[in-house]
Amino acid sequence: MIATSITYDLVFLTHIIAAVDTLIVFIVMRNSAQSIVRGADETVQRTKFPNRRNWAARVLHVLPITGLIMSLSGDKSVSLSKPWIGVGILCYLAMAGHLEARTLPQERALAKVIAEDGVAPPESGRAFVKSIDILLAIFAVALISMLVQF
Repeated sequence: MIATSITYDLVFLTHIIAAVDTLIVFIVMRNSAQSIVRGADETVQRTKFPNRRNWAARVLHVLPITGLIMSLSGDKSVSLSKPWIGVGILCYLAMAGHLEARTLPQERALAKVIAEDGVAPPESGRAFVKSIDILLAIFAVALISMLVQF
């Protein structure tokens, strides 16, 4: 389906860029959490966990929009009836739910503790790492299904 129209290709490019951005944001978040686990000092923790909303993590929400545009405007090779499209949608729903219900609230709680106390306990960092590992695992399933297109 690639190289059939400029519009489709631009949406595809946006989809790929959003996926790469999402992966980068999750990896940076995990590394920030690892700094808490390793006992980073107050300055490092305050820098990595500012007391504000994490809008960068929400680039994830671009993926279903661009994916659905491609699927609905493409030919039968990218139709919604393809199993890998269903896997992608389920993975997005799982990641979005986990991100919004667990990971981002944990991050805000860590930022609040760091703002008030200077540092967060390593146990909180470990829990945050596990939460991001879940996101990365789901992301890997989606990526593999998009590459393999069974």
